[in-house]
Amino acid sequence: MAQNKSFTGRDMGIDLGTANTLVYVRGKGIVLNEPSVVAVNTVDGNVLSVGSAAKETMGRTPTNIVAVRPLRDGVIADFEIAERMLRYFIKKVAGSRRLARPRVVVCVPSGITGVERRAVMEAATQAGARQVHLVEEPIAAAIGAGLPVSEPTGCMVVDVGGGTTEVAVVSLGGIVTARSVRVAGDAMDTAITAYVKKHYALAIGERTAEEIKVSIGSAAPGGTLPAPRPGGAVRQSERNVEVVLQGDSGDPEDTQALLPPDRCTIRGRDQVTGLPKVLELTAEEVRHALGEPVDSIVAAVRSTLDETPPELAGDIMDRGIVLTGGGAMLRGLDVRLSRELDIPVLVADDPLDCVAIGTGRCVEDFASLRTAMEARPRRLDTVRV
Repeated sequence: MAQNKSFTGRDMGIDLGTANTLVYVRGKGIVLNEPSVVAVNTVDGNVLSVGSAAKETMGRTPTNIVAVRPLRDGVIADFEIAERMLRYFIKKVAGSRRLARPRVVVCVPSGITGVERRAVMEAATQAGARQVHLVEEPIAAAIGAGLPVSEPTGCMVVDVGGGTTEVAVVSLGGIVTARSVRVAGDAMDTAITAYVKKHYALAIGERTAEEIKVSIGSAAPGGTLPAPRPGGAVRQSERNVEVVLQGDSGDPEDTQALLPPDRCTIRGRDQVTGLPKVLELTAEEVRHALGEPVDSIVAAVRSTLDETPPELAGDIMDRGIVLTGGGAMLRGLDVRLSRELDIPVLVADDPLDCVAIGTGRCVEDFASLRTAMEARPRRLDTVRV
């Protein structure tokens, strides 16, 4: 409790993501990183668990308990559950004292409507925030990646999150051109689930599809992996996915010689017999399954480049494109984009936390970065929900 009390009244930056919610506290850094999942009892409407504990229940709940993801495609799909989730996270960080009403900066997708912006602001206010300010995800991602967003040079950032992919060209603290497509990590999971169902008549859950994507998913052939644990060619990632590495020498120093995982063994329910079934899936099959969502991301980047002014396009050719977000960790995505666009593509040093770090810097340096936030604050006043 002493740690919570030390955060009382401090400003917060919240990366309200479809898959995970991260909270940055001024002067402390990122203090919370939990899944955006809430387990609810459908009988009385009580919230049973939030975050990591709730995610563990996904696909394993009785009929009277539902694991809800209140955000879909980067926006609030269930306002009441989102507000209760935010209230839980803010209370967990700031403590339960009544005076703990922090100023909050919330990160939102660039393509959301004014009504959706108002919903985010009202949810954060109802959750206990004193003031709510919004910053668009591409700006936060660019700040978190260390790009010179305030200079008169073009920087291009591609933030591949859970629900949306944000593509934007940033210059002088603002977005010059941007595109937000609702194709990202969740769409990749859905594509894997549909592929396995169509070709093998095997039903798998969301968590299993995500494990497959992380384990052997790729956007282009080739790539490297972190050093394996010595003395084992089989890595157990989760209950339903068993990954087998090829070329696994067990030498921690031999990282460049590693090939991506070759195949994995998954478990699901056979739709013909209705019985549990074990299936081996290859990396090539998963790459084929991910083809459509990856093509959509490439098309969004290409369209954004088409709308970029020539002077800024030259800057992007020199600096390259920066990938952020959890989807940036998909093997070969940078290679695929670079090959398709003939532009250097770099993955940020800490892609998972870039948006949260950028939101936190807006909190730390609120005065100088305020121009990057709330590009349409007065328009919001005229919106009625």
